[in-house]
Amino acid sequence: MNRISIYLLLMKMRETKVSYKTKNVITAVMTFSCILFPIQILAQSKSESTLFEEYKEPTERADSLIVNQLRRKGVHFSHNNSVTLLTTGKDKFNDLFKAIDQARSSIHLEYFNFRNDSINEELIRHLAAKVKEGVEVRAVFDGFGNASNNRPMKKRHLKAIREKGIEIYEFKPMEFPWLHDIFNRDHRKIVIIDGKVAYTGGMNVADYYINGTKVVGSWHDMHCRIEGDEVNTLQNIFLRMWFLASGQKIHGAKYYRGISNPDYIKGLKPDTCGSAGNKMVGIINREPHVSKDIIRYFYVNAINDAKDSIKLINPYFTLSRALKKALRNAVKRGVKVEILLSVKSDIPLTPNCGFYNAHQLMKEGCTIWMYEKGFHHTKIIMVDGKFCTVGSANLNARSLRWDREENAVIIDPCTTHELDNLFEAQKKGSFKLTETKWKQWRTSWQRFRGWFAHLLSPFL
Repeated sequence: MNRISIYLLLMKMRETKVSYKTKNVITAVMTFSCILFPIQILAQSKSESTLFEEYKEPTERADSLIVNQLRRKGVHFSHNNSVTLLTTGKDKFNDLFKAIDQARSSIHLEYFNFRNDSINEELIRHLAAKVKEGVEVRAVFDGFGNASNNRPMKKRHLKAIREKGIEIYEFKPMEFPWLHDIFNRDHRKIVIIDGKVAYTGGMNVADYYINGTKVVGSWHDMHCRIEGDEVNTLQNIFLRMWFLASGQKIHGAKYYRGISNPDYIKGLKPDTCGSAGNKMVGIINREPHVSKDIIRYFYVNAINDAKDSIKLINPYFTLSRALKKALRNAVKRGVKVEILLSVKSDIPLTPNCGFYNAHQLMKEGCTIWMYEKGFHHTKIIMVDGKFCTVGSANLNARSLRWDREENAVIIDPCTTHELDNLFEAQKKGSFKLTETKWKQWRTSWQRFRGWFAHLLSPFL
């Protein structure tokens, strides 16, 4: 069994219920993999250490530093954006459906998966109505994302969607022998309407963002709506993916924002910041072989740039050596580091690694909050109250090393303050991790599983 086969087993476990005996078998297999592939793990750690400049004590403000660092990596920033935070599934889909209903030209959707459930049916109903009005509707989804969720779209569902006039394509369908299907997936979540309004964040199309699930209870995640020149950047990302999935080259001025926002799309949740329309935003887009290190680069440098505070929520906290080192160094120079993780999770093994890392960082001086009221799938970081990010990238190897990901980096104190307030509110449903609480909460066997899982972080 090679490491790709091992990874296949782990991915399959994401969406299936497995017995205690099966988990033990998987644990044994992964132990065997660590014995067989130590060189690979060490090589990955060594290569990562060369990605970032040698750390120096920051002398500029964190927001200025991160902008300059990302610009050197080719990231473009514009200054004329509005960013509206959509912090619940209900907010996201209500806002999205209102915008779709007022579209006049084109609707483009790119998701890791469209789960075959009630919210997807509602989305298709809105899209089909716009097709009848002459609006171009294009959608692309990831083959692995579709196959790995517990209610995938089948060929008959896709046929029915296409019969309504909606163009929909699958990126990298799962095909035997499946070995090529594991890496470089499309994990982004983007919608662009008329080339003038865009949505991005961590939510796929699924009703559990509203209703929760039996396994984890309520499901917390977030999206944001962007209006301004960064809509054009998101449109470029979509059109490149559309070409890869469909073979069609789509271009033309009508797909891009002009000099103003559309005044005909009304009734959406407003951006209430005084900086609305003047926010500085850049899009960091991970493309294999093109910008493969950009998400890692952003997170490590954002943490290294911090002078006062870091607040972070992420569901799959497996972390790389560089990220752990950056967080430890931040604490050493007096930065208040707060991290919020979920007690519950939708997948096995990976959370154990996250809990282990959280305990280690707690001992180093980070404040760890363990969220108990459902599952937090949110992926955000706020630094010094100056800048933040909302996007699709997790802090695991899959997001940082392999998949196509995209995050909006928002250089704006008001939006960052809104996310800070969200973080503070979520702490009320959490317990603070201490050494005493750690031993009460995690059994000896669970603590061992966490230690073992952290050895596998390059595969998780």
